[in-house]
Amino acid sequence: MLFENRVRSLLLINRSLFLFMDIYRRKRFWKWGLFIIGLLIVNASVMFSNNLVKKIATDERKKVKIWANAIQQKANLVNYTNDFFKKIKEEERKRVEIWAEATKRLINAGINEDLSFYTQIIAGNTTIPVVLTDDEKNIIAAKNVDFSTDTVKKLEGKRFAEFSKIEPIVVSYGEFVNYLYFKESLLFSELRNVLNDLTESFFSEVVVNSASVPVLILDSARTKVYSSGNVNKEILENQEELEELIKTMETQNPPIIIDFEGQGKKYIYYKDSYLLTQLRYYPFVQLFVVGIFLLAAYILFNTTRKAEQNKVWVGMAKETAHQLGTPISSMLAWLDFIETDEKNKVYIDELRNDIRRLQDVTARFSNIGSAPELPMTSLADSVYNSVRYIRARSSKKVSINILFRETDQLMLPLNENLFGWVMENLLKNAIDAMEGEGSITISLHNATRHIMLDVTDTGKGFPKSQYKSVFRPGFTTKKRGWGLGLTLSKRIIEEYHKGKLFVHSSVPGKGTTFRIVLPLK
Repeated sequence: MLFENRVRSLLLINRSLFLFMDIYRRKRFWKWGLFIIGLLIVNASVMFSNNLVKKIATDERKKVKIWANAIQQKANLVNYTNDFFKKIKEEERKRVEIWAEATKRLINAGINEDLSFYTQIIAGNTTIPVVLTDDEKNIIAAKNVDFSTDTVKKLEGKRFAEFSKIEPIVVSYGEFVNYLYFKESLLFSELRNVLNDLTESFFSEVVVNSASVPVLILDSARTKVYSSGNVNKEILENQEELEELIKTMETQNPPIIIDFEGQGKKYIYYKDSYLLTQLRYYPFVQLFVVGIFLLAAYILFNTTRKAEQNKVWVGMAKETAHQLGTPISSMLAWLDFIETDEKNKVYIDELRNDIRRLQDVTARFSNIGSAPELPMTSLADSVYNSVRYIRARSSKKVSINILFRETDQLMLPLNENLFGWVMENLLKNAIDAMEGEGSITISLHNATRHIMLDVTDTGKGFPKSQYKSVFRPGFTTKKRGWGLGLTLSKRIIEEYHKGKLFVHSSVPGKGTTFRIVLPLK
């Protein structure tokens, strides 16, 4: 009966372990599945967004190109008009020069010479204001002016400034020298005003018709903003930001150069619209949003799976404790029965020790899944008890050295059953790593708020890449075993005792040090 109960208990424990390990395998499968699906979603989404952005960018650039070409054509028209005005100005000067020559000939003409041709030339000037003066600027004659020579005898002040803008023509006869001053005709002045209005209208149209395209119109030195459109005021007021914007514009599109007579060159800079700029970053924003979504989904999924694993973990432990309780009770009954025979006293003592051990194991499993009691316990006593148990069941070729005394009163909040389980797992793991031959050293380091307990072996060690993997359920380098010992130990220390368990150091071929960090209170 006792044997059957043991067998049944072992079979149930094995079934629970298989279920527990299967959950971890399924977890890894779903993690990879979620990762692949996420990559496919992100890839498809980003590809669609990139194609959309490229299409919009192409359309935007076409519009900007059409706008730039239109601006260039209008600029050419303004320049043509300016050239036309320049030709008119040259023609007016030629007419004045002819008029001056006619005046000179008229003055120097002989008595019998026909002067009708010269008088016709002089009379033919009905638009160009002219003033003939001597070398002291006394007015000799004037035509097409807005003042009377009866009252104004001398060309000076404001009138002189108006007529001296254009170099006068020298009219000499005999010993006398006169100067013929002239200025633009009224018609030409009106045309110039029209040209200025046309220029101003051109720049205004450039800014208005730029729509959403940021545009700057700079002077010939490219330092002063003549006009702007769709550009933040703060940028215009900050010279460094303005220079940076100009560099950006010049990188994206070559400036349109406009050369106006009398105004110097103007440079029209423009760049991609803000909409196009924002669209260019849209795939990255989308990638970020999708990444956040996948991360949230992963965390949610991981939390759900972890909760399920915890339920299985706790269920396995409780079921194991329950199943162990039955054969233990049966063994205690048999023990009471055979105690009546004094001949079996030696065997009875050993059997009682094994039953006590089984009771400790049952208590350990019972504590899994519930908050264990943590009374103030001597750390030294717990370590020495675990070492004594392992020494009695390990090879004589294995030496275990404790670098502190059993009498040291290091009182900590510990659950002795669970902590003893951790120590036994670490010691067994060290013995397996040394293949039954070597030494184990247990050392203690005190700190202000915590203590550090190191378990060092002279085993085969493992690379740094496996420091975290050794605590993963199912990880083992042994031919036999479930790979749950270190996983369970880490859970006991970190979740139940609020400490830490980690690989402090490990060198392949030399050994490994596991470190337990426990709070003092």
